[in-house]
Amino acid sequence: MYIPHYYKNENLDEVKGFIKQNSFGILINQVDGKPWATHIPLELEKDENGKDVLVGHMAKANPQWNNFQDSPEVLCIFNGPHAYVSSSWYREEEVPTWNYIAVHVYGKILILNEAETMASLHRLVDNYEQGSKNPVSLEKMSPKTLRQVKGVVGFRIQISDIQAAYKLSQTRTEDHAKIISELSQKDDASSQAIADHMANNKK
Repeated sequence: MYIPHYYKNENLDEVKGFIKQNSFGILINQVDGKPWATHIPLELEKDENGKDVLVGHMAKANPQWNNFQDSPEVLCIFNGPHAYVSSSWYREEEVPTWNYIAVHVYGKILILNEAETMASLHRLVDNYEQGSKNPVSLEKMSPKTLRQVKGVVGFRIQISDIQAAYKLSQTRTEDHAKIISELSQKDDASSQAIADHMANNKK
């Protein structure tokens, strides 16, 4: 991913936190010589050696997984908030732009066996059920229901590189206060989130 140096975020702890909070990502590889993308949860975990990995699953009906062995190098994209920035908020004339946060993770994908896939599904459900009023648990589901795991393919991605773009008007510090104020007044959550990130980035 092309990232001008002033937009590059090299704070890995912050970037990993972003991945965990925005874990519904896009998995991309090659299928029959063409780019193929699937939108799925991709959970950031540690492997048995303490290294960062992404863990996920997809339907066996999805032809993408059939290419994992022949084309194991994959790209995972995690999108965050984004917002249009009007140049009417600038002190000097300039073209409008767009602020955003995006993270690209590169790595090698490995297919999990059924037991490993089931364990990953238990962790996934337990994690996201924590805030539920009536949390469900795979532990309490019948073997008949859990047989659905046979219809999915689990995988783990050994991470080789993480690239993070945090475009937050870093080159327009003189206009920051105005941009933050204008975005904060927008009625969409994404604009307000960018305003919050800009404000926190100054601290």
